[in-house]
Amino acid sequence: MYNGRIASLLRLRQSHQLLHCHQIGARAMATSGPTATIKKRVVAGSFLFKIPDGDDKKARVALFRRSGKVSTYQHKLAPCSGSVEASDASPFAAALREIQEETTLPASSLDLLRVGKPYAFTDESIGREWNINPFAFRLKDVTEGGKGEEGIKLDWEHDGIEWFDPMQVSGSDEFGGVPRLIDSLRRVWPEYDLGLEAGIILTEGLQKLRDDHEHGARELAGMAVLTLRDVIRQMDLSHPIDESWWSKIRMAAWHICQSRPSMGAAITSATVKALSALKAVYHADADNATKIQQMTQALDQQLSDRHSVTDRICQSFTEYIQQNILRDGQAKKPVSILTLSLSSTISSCLLRAASTLGVALDLHVLESRPLCEGVTLASKMLKSSPEGSGLKVTLYSDASIALAARGVDLVLLGADRISSAGDVSNKIGSLPTVLTTRYVSPNIKVLVLSDTEKIAGPGSMDEHSSEENSYSELSRAWKGIVEGAQTVEDALSRDDPRLAVKNAYFEWVPAKLVDAYATEEGLWSTEQIQDKSTWIGNEVEHCFKDL
Repeated sequence: MYNGRIASLLRLRQSHQLLHCHQIGARAMATSGPTATIKKRVVAGSFLFKIPDGDDKKARVALFRRSGKVSTYQHKLAPCSGSVEASDASPFAAALREIQEETTLPASSLDLLRVGKPYAFTDESIGREWNINPFAFRLKDVTEGGKGEEGIKLDWEHDGIEWFDPMQVSGSDEFGGVPRLIDSLRRVWPEYDLGLEAGIILTEGLQKLRDDHEHGARELAGMAVLTLRDVIRQMDLSHPIDESWWSKIRMAAWHICQSRPSMGAAITSATVKALSALKAVYHADADNATKIQQMTQALDQQLSDRHSVTDRICQSFTEYIQQNILRDGQAKKPVSILTLSLSSTISSCLLRAASTLGVALDLHVLESRPLCEGVTLASKMLKSSPEGSGLKVTLYSDASIALAARGVDLVLLGADRISSAGDVSNKIGSLPTVLTTRYVSPNIKVLVLSDTEKIAGPGSMDEHSSEENSYSELSRAWKGIVEGAQTVEDALSRDDPRLAVKNAYFEWVPAKLVDAYATEEGLWSTEQIQDKSTWIGNEVEHCFKDL
């Protein structure tokens, strides 16, 4: 479904991909030598897929027969491709533009499946160096609000469109594809290299990571490691565990890291840690079966070790409460805390502090629309605290932050990402919560609870992609209740350019508004966050640089 995935991934890996554009300028450049001139082009290449009934075994990929009017590779089969222009915000933006120009399909008819790792090659026969940015989209049918296959109307660049089982696409001359067609396809359809069964496991895992809006970054990072483990288990043992095998696993891991940009820091940290453990086994002297067993055991151990992280964050939180909220060791009755959304780490820390310190909690919780996770947090706290424990929970609408902020001792935030500077990405509403509380209670403390794997690699908060999701999560609350809701719904369904509905999930709280970070390694400073960010950046480069 076209929603936040396309909006949120508009800037996905933009800094990495636009590097190609800055280096090349997407225009001709001369090479050394008296006769040869190689024109360098940055290209976005998009594979369109039909996946009937959501069954990847039935997947078909569209290849376009290039016409005799194009300047290169006439009459060859190719993805929908075009140059990244200076006016394009990113290669992804270029991909959407080219699809609409060449097929008339709008972005609302597409569901982004994969963003392939960019690569480059030179075709000396035509004097071109191509820098390819591959993408894969699922074609939405009319029942999903898309135009479907029937909505494709080709322009002059193509003579026709043909649908293939992606596993049957070939790089042979007889197949008739453009050069390196398979290299582009395998970067967005890992099933081609992993095999059907392992590929399906990867695809299902990526889908779960993209679509899960109930769990936080920590839980999704665990799901990422599980997906990688299950892919390895399913790999065909008839092939040697050699350099080719290792490249396939790293490519699968790369796709896992890109699956959910807003949660990418935690997912990437957990995944590169897993690759580090796998690499040690990969280089060991053992047969295939033994290596697979040892690899899965290593990942199981990593998953098991994650269980102790929350306990250690709880210890850091309790330490912070003792040092900054309680006065002279005497418990204030009660301790008043404002929070929002649903975080298993926050609920665990609150319950642990109340039990360990013997304090009563006056918990102010914003309902956290559109999914109202704050209500779930309130429910969880009530179920876990017996009557008479001193717990009081008050739910507030998101618009009543100023009322909720009165008299609180602490604003407690989770984190889905932390930038190298210490800026915190959390559920939408976090920034106005902090700003309003600072106004209402100027001496309030703002504490972030997070495990260190949520720290992203180098880059400012503006360089991170955002996530926006389906407007239907908002509009379903209007239906049958709000006057004029149907008029708005009708306008949205026909893509009325006068109307837009925004449903952002996350926003950034600048580091200057945060007092402290409670992690599994203690109370951290922004300097420690910077060091961790540099480390993860180096690890990512080491894991994926040569793919």
